[in-house]
Amino acid sequence: MEKERYLKLIKDTSPKTKMARTLVFSFLVGGSICCVGQLVSDIIMLISPAMPEIEMKMWTTIVMIFLGSFFTGIGLYDKLGYYAGGGSIIPITGFANSIVSPAMEYNREGIVFGVCAKMFTIAGPIIVFGIVSSVIVGLIGMFFV
Repeated sequence: MEKERYLKLIKDTSPKTKMARTLVFSFLVGGSICCVGQLVSDIIMLISPAMPEIEMKMWTTIVMIFLGSFFTGIGLYDKLGYYAGGGSIIPITGFANSIVSPAMEYNREGIVFGVCAKMFTIAGPIIVFGIVSSVIVGLIGMFFV
């Protein structure tokens, strides 16, 4: 009986999620970040039309990582994430945010034990999972394809 009453109390007092608003903001922000990436790519191609496509993609990635890190550094990316939810975790800028945020948080503990030691607390497991899964997929491809 006590557990049921507690669960009812939690359900009644928890803030209600505005799902439609969250989905719309997530879609708009995620799409806007992708549009900025395309704009960066188009500007790079205008500046240097003879650049090979692979190099243009590399520079676009570098600029997007810089922008994600910069906006995290000045505190705007976290505010964007608050309103956009999942739309702010577009792979390139979201990954930059996941590395810069802990580095900024632990900056006062020093370069080695703060920034360097804590920089990958969020992104580290993602990197490990990505590497392990790519090795598994590669082995499956090597033996069965």
